Amino acid sequence: MFKHARILSSTSLFVLAMAQGSIALAQESDQDSIIVIGQGMSPLLEESATGSRLGISPLETPAAINTLDGDTIRMRGDFGFVDAVTRAPGVSSSATPGNGGTGLVVRGFSGQGSVTQLYNGVRLIPNNSSITFPFDTWNVERIEVLNGPGSVLYGQGSLGGVINVVPKAASFDRFTFDAQGGYGSFDTIHVAGGISGPVSDGLAFRADVSVRQSDGYVDRGNSESIAVSGAIEFRPTENFSASLRHDFGHDQPMRYNGTPLADGRRLDTSIRHNNYDVADSVIDYQDHRTQLSLEWTPLADVKLTSNSFLFDSLRRWETLESYFWDTEADVVRRGSNTGIVHDVLQWGNQTSLSYKHQLGGGVTNQFLVGFDYNEIKLKYSHNFADEVDDTVDPYNFNPGRFLNTVGIEPRYRTHTSIYAVYLENRIEFGEQFSVIGGLRYESDRVGRWNYVYDAAGETIVGEAPALNGGQASHKTFRDLTWRVGAVYQPNPQLSFYAQYVTGVDPVGNLTSFSGAANQYAFSNATGHQVEAGVKTVFLGGKGSATLAVYRLAKNDLTMQRNPTSPIEQIGKQSSQGIEATVAVQLPAGFAIEANGTVLDANFDEFGGFTGNTPLDVPEVTGNATLSWAPVDRLGVHTSLRYVGRRFMDQANTKEIPDYLVVDAGARLAITDNLAVNLTLYNLFNKDYALSSNYGSQWILGRPRSVDVAVRASF
Repeated sequence: MFKHARILSSTSLFVLAMAQGSIALAQESDQDSIIVIGQGMSPLLEESATGSRLGISPLETPAAINTLDGDTIRMRGDFGFVDAVTRAPGVSSSATPGNGGTGLVVRGFSGQGSVTQLYNGVRLIPNNSSITFPFDTWNVERIEVLNGPGSVLYGQGSLGGVINVVPKAASFDRFTFDAQGGYGSFDTIHVAGGISGPVSDGLAFRADVSVRQSDGYVDRGNSESIAVSGAIEFRPTENFSASLRHDFGHDQPMRYNGTPLADGRRLDTSIRHNNYDVADSVIDYQDHRTQLSLEWTPLADVKLTSNSFLFDSLRRWETLESYFWDTEADVVRRGSNTGIVHDVLQWGNQTSLSYKHQLGGGVTNQFLVGFDYNEIKLKYSHNFADEVDDTVDPYNFNPGRFLNTVGIEPRYRTHTSIYAVYLENRIEFGEQFSVIGGLRYESDRVGRWNYVYDAAGETIVGEAPALNGGQASHKTFRDLTWRVGAVYQPNPQLSFYAQYVTGVDPVGNLTSFSGAANQYAFSNATGHQVEAGVKTVFLGGKGSATLAVYRLAKNDLTMQRNPTSPIEQIGKQSSQGIEATVAVQLPAGFAIEANGTVLDANFDEFGGFTGNTPLDVPEVTGNATLSWAPVDRLGVHTSLRYVGRRFMDQANTKEIPDYLVVDAGARLAITDNLAVNLTLYNLFNKDYALSSNYGSQWILGRPRSVDVAVRASF
């Protein structure tokens, strides 16, 4: 029995208790329909902080910003973060257990070192290519996606794009209660509840909990998770607010590192349910996150915002994770015995002050200055001395036990300090034309030390510098990034824009910079993008469409001219493409949301791989959801997800085929406050790869499955 199984029953009681206490309050309040049909008013008209901190809407921002509504995410049955965010244009998955199951690809650039992830506007700094929070979408209000460089706002590591998960906030208007419980294929159980409302004048709260567990779609693929969040907000006046929130997540995802391909090239579906990891493998992530947010408007045109935060993450892997199926010998060769622990602590502050004033002649200027501060401490433990190289029968085998003779002990630690100042300025020339610019200077100081053990290898007796081949303990990176863009609005519902923006990515991950002597002199990789596009809102805000064209280039990639030459920082990579979206609320209860991306991604200079497509990058992606509510109490939908072919190797000799997956669902409102949801995943039972791992195995997506849930909303 799972360790969280007892939480399922207690959570169910908690949900029912909150429901009973909320019914009377709900009966006295206005209530939106429990049946979700697409998004409401266009998010292009709503303020978004992901693309600018000046309090402007995506329609007024010279960049591609797309929003996924939380209710629509849950309507589709996308309970996981990666499932949800890859519905956005140009976003695809490169998730593996090694990167915490959250790796993404945006505009041809992949991984935690090129795609920044935020939670409630605050950056989660990756280490060793891993981020493990958030993973559950129950408490999500919306997900905002900035396609293209975000270094001016968020620093290094955001050349491809920025993902901002915005959780639900406390409600000051009335008490609200939402709950859901469901059961599905593979003995999947999920229970969730949330409650919010005013405590007194100027004080409101919110609390959410979500519990999930499943046996999974491969042998020994069980998983379980719990996500808990709480927030309280204080608004004593119209000019000041303070909110304190804490989020906790404990995720034990499916212990599945992929299905080996026949001779490393071809999927044989006869083994698609086999799991070649050891029987006692462990993948375990625990995250705590606390954030204090202050907002003060002392004058009508002056605004001060400040966010202080403290995060800690404890991640553990005990897996045997690489497999190669030798069909001639008819064995699966297993390796990469991996025991790793990440013990991470991050804290810091981001504060900004904005001022808006009239310059005369119909010209308005808005100026913002701010600073970011982050400290990240990492203790890294492993057992890499325990090596495994065995073979098993592809069909009938004993998975064995995890080998750990030397212990998963602390091997090194790092301490990273990030200091940045940034500026934004927007000038409005009347109501139709505006110019926006931004500038950021950032200093990143990384320290790394190896632990020194006694002769028996049991007790830490000291530490030694670990950078530059042991000759240095610190390395500092300094970068200046900037952007300039313009927006022309012939009317308030239509905008044309163009921008030029620069960005930087770390070599690997900043917080775990390599200790090798031949890489100590490396700088952050630099890049730039040129982008133009059009955005429009129509049908009184019930319809919207966007189109963006861009070219994005990255310099200073690390590469070898040939297999025996030293590693140099001379590589170049680029992508150019087109992204389009449309969302329309139609008559007769119909709604459609669709997006598509076509791009050309290449290594422009990368030794013998020049001209090839980078790993894990699809050059065509698309999503569509059609919803219909034929009557007030019934809604149905179908969703399509298309991902073009990708490559598992830089030589582009190992191809991952394209795939189209179709999901469908129906929602029946039994009463105004109670509904039953039916979701069918992978309707045509397509075998497809979510991502690749170790160049010889695919992490397969779920086969055809069903989920039935009961949802209450008051």
